[in-house]
Amino acid sequence: MITFQHVSKTYPNGVRGLVDIDLTIGDGEFVSIIGLSGAGKSTLLRSINRLNDITEGEILIDGRSITRANKRELKLIRRTIGLISQQFNLVKRSTVQRNVLSGKLGYYSNVKSILGLFSREDYALCTQVLEKVNLSDKLHERCDNLSGGQQQRVSIARTLFQEAGIILADEPVASLDPATSQEIMAELRSINQSMDKTVIVNIHSIELARKFSDRILALQDGRLVFDGPPAALDDDVLRMVYKGDSFLQEDRRGRP
Repeated sequence: MITFQHVSKTYPNGVRGLVDIDLTIGDGEFVSIIGLSGAGKSTLLRSINRLNDITEGEILIDGRSITRANKRELKLIRRTIGLISQQFNLVKRSTVQRNVLSGKLGYYSNVKSILGLFSREDYALCTQVLEKVNLSDKLHERCDNLSGGQQQRVSIARTLFQEAGIILADEPVASLDPATSQEIMAELRSINQSMDKTVIVNIHSIELARKFSDRILALQDGRLVFDGPPAALDDDVLRMVYKGDSFLQEDRRGRP
């Protein structure tokens, strides 16, 4: 469970990235976050694993404060949180296998990580997660020989190999064509349902958010202005979110 308690983020230039966010995301939910560019979507998502530090409030992961965690505690919490990004974040000249194995660097000492001394069990798990994303035939392929969709599948496999209970996906389909975007979102939904992973996705596509999510959050100027099921995301809400109507005109945050 992920809990935001009166969370705000103010950048050094005075811009407010998040404003008084109170929010709970339960285990196994598939949540999409929508809103205009600059609305605070990435700030919210990346605050969950503390890639963005907040300035007020507290964030709890399964009851543990990631906000107040020391270096060692933060490393342990981050093991449970996988991140998939628009840029894939792969070492392109390395093999698929090596990139997936990097998902557990946090479990190994620096010496073992540098030397690539992974356990036999981890090599077996690497093969299993690649089968899960239909890339078992690419085990020894260099990542720069793969298509964009295949590279994103490697990123997904890496989070599965990490055995993270939470998967954060920051614009995972922004650089992909529409057909491949559907495939990647379907893959994330399948993982969410079959493996009971909590999946949180920042996404610009309303169509994809409606199709694959259990729940949609909408941000406007750092404020949470909508929180509900896809069926409740009607034209009035979309007009409020994307055309700048004041969130104060109507409070749409209550979930049915």
